[in-house]
Amino acid sequence: MQTILRGKNSEVFIDTNGPVVIIGECINPTRRKRLVTTLQEGNFEYVLELAESQIKAGADVLDVNVGFPGVDDVKLLPETVLAIMSRFDIPLCLDSPNPKAIEAALKVSGGKCLINSVNGEEKSLNVLLPIAKEYGAAIIGLTMDDDGITHEPEKRLAIAEKILERAVKAGIKEEDVIIDPLAMAVSADPQACLVTLETIRLVHQKLRLNITQGASNISFGLPNREVLNSAFMTLAILNGLTCPIANPEKIAAAVRATDLILGRDCYAVRFVEHFQANDN
Repeated sequence: MQTILRGKNSEVFIDTNGPVVIIGECINPTRRKRLVTTLQEGNFEYVLELAESQIKAGADVLDVNVGFPGVDDVKLLPETVLAIMSRFDIPLCLDSPNPKAIEAALKVSGGKCLINSVNGEEKSLNVLLPIAKEYGAAIIGLTMDDDGITHEPEKRLAIAEKILERAVKAGIKEEDVIIDPLAMAVSADPQACLVTLETIRLVHQKLRLNITQGASNISFGLPNREVLNSAFMTLAILNGLTCPIANPEKIAAAVRATDLILGRDCYAVRFVEHFQANDN
């Protein structure tokens, strides 16, 4: 299964047979006070710095989130998208809980974006699927619904199946549905990673869809987070993860190494290029 995202002139192919596509997570005000301050001032230079550093580190797609208390994201999200597009030709993942902000950003984005995110709640499906269809966007489907978050992989799979069925019924192509199995903090639940890995395996085997996740969620509250995230990333890719949302500066090396080990990098070209680029 292949999901194609587009920038102004560029294309990124997310393929269930790899190699892994990295969605850069860093344009997000969470724990970035400077980003909040500069966005409040209408200054997009720091956004552009974050975009450039992620692209250089190996991001294939950029997640764009401008959510913070008091923000008018219907205005700010499209403005941020336009600022990024003025400097870089890269597909975008539009990240907001506000459907109006998503739609406003899609109107100016050009190319083919990814919506982060739809979930199995009726309200989410009814509002966001028509928007995705109208603007030709792909969607991320979170495996939660009106009953909340289940800790049973089979139930998460059932929610993924529901999202896929409703998306196709709404006129969205099957390949434009990417599933997020929900990665949660292992410090709070010792079984959290196992549940996520099994959900990935089930979705990969039964639905053959591309799969994403917030790669750093599992290590929240723990020391040496990069080590834990890298170990989990490798296991997740082995089970079917294809396009994690992560900081490429911290995760790209593990991704390139895993792709090489799994036979997705002929003659280690991408692996060598990655380290040569980061040595310069």
